[in-house]
Amino acid sequence: MSSNIFDGILTQRTLFIQKETLRHTHTPERLPHRDAEVETLSFNLVEALKGHIPSNMILYGVTGAGKTAVTRYVCDQLLRKGEQIGRVVHPVLVNCRQIDTQYRVLSHLGNTLLEAHEEADIPFTGWPTDRVFSELVKRMDERGGVYVIVLDEIDHLVKKAGDDLLYNLTNLNAELKNARACVIGISNDLKFTDFLDPRVRSRLGQEDIIFNPYNAEQLQDILRGRAQNAITPDAIGDGVIELCAALAAQENGDARCALDLLRVSTEKAEQEGVSIVEQQHVRIAQAQIESDQVTPVIRTLPTQQKMVLVSVLINENNGLRNIQTGEVYHIYKQACNLVGQQFLTARRISGIINNLDMLGLITAKVISRGRHGRSKEINSCIPNNIDPIDVMAKAEPVFSEIFANRFRHQSRL
Repeated sequence: MSSNIFDGILTQRTLFIQKETLRHTHTPERLPHRDAEVETLSFNLVEALKGHIPSNMILYGVTGAGKTAVTRYVCDQLLRKGEQIGRVVHPVLVNCRQIDTQYRVLSHLGNTLLEAHEEADIPFTGWPTDRVFSELVKRMDERGGVYVIVLDEIDHLVKKAGDDLLYNLTNLNAELKNARACVIGISNDLKFTDFLDPRVRSRLGQEDIIFNPYNAEQLQDILRGRAQNAITPDAIGDGVIELCAALAAQENGDARCALDLLRVSTEKAEQEGVSIVEQQHVRIAQAQIESDQVTPVIRTLPTQQKMVLVSVLINENNGLRNIQTGEVYHIYKQACNLVGQQFLTARRISGIINNLDMLGLITAKVISRGRHGRSKEINSCIPNNIDPIDVMAKAEPVFSEIFANRFRHQSRL
């Protein structure tokens, strides 16, 4: 039998018992340091088990604060209890970063209620939106019960598609005859409701829960609990969990970051063929995770997006923070002229800034300036251990000339 490249890897000793336990998509049996949030959410959703309508809610908090994990956990428990006592409840979770238009959300909700005797899915596109909404209402009424519609990353949907969907979903109970529904929004942005119509805001924000970031000690508890089921005993060296927690605590208390660090650190130790994960593996994992997330994205950006990102970085290198769109555009035009690139209009550059924001390379926060209207405050969010200028210069050598000039910004008044 011929040899196979996987032979040696398959027979190599593994340090994992159940690797999936260290992924943030895993819902554990217990959620440390989120008892109060679980209780508040459960106290509201218990109304579904009584056949009543729970209040609509918004869950706020930074990335990795446990919002989605808590919601999944409570909804799983809700579904189990409903089956035990014969109450029909339907929790449905929608990721609004992946399903990000009103039509797609409504069709997704409708298709999750597809019965075996029904002929076909709601098509991915092609129907009028009001027909999709009517079909959703019809299917909900046919099945009955109480629906808990969870819209994860709801702020992304609102910024992209407006609040028409939320208006329709928060008005569902006026259309339903044999069913009831509530909406739970999950958001990283505390101020996203500022973009909502007042009627939608009052209906949606009937009850809010704020998820505070985890501190380093809390992250240690989370990692130790997960590691018991995920990694072989005695495979974690001194200070490894503490270092993973400390690094994640610096990133706004992100539990996802902490879990990723511990998982990738263990993978690195496995690759080296050693039996204990050490702190050096955590440092290697940190560099890999940050590089894996950012470097390929920068390298594959279209030229004009790279030019705009360069303009943000040059402004920052010249000492500016909370950079305004006009300041980015000023440097962008100079950079285009220097390398003979045709520059785009300010309106199109504003769209590119929004794209870079969605990719996580910059933050572009819209702020109100009263009677002067709204403007954006732009900052880069590329990890300190990655040199984006070096990455882009290697991807497109012409950028070396731009970086060498380092245009000075115009002083603010």
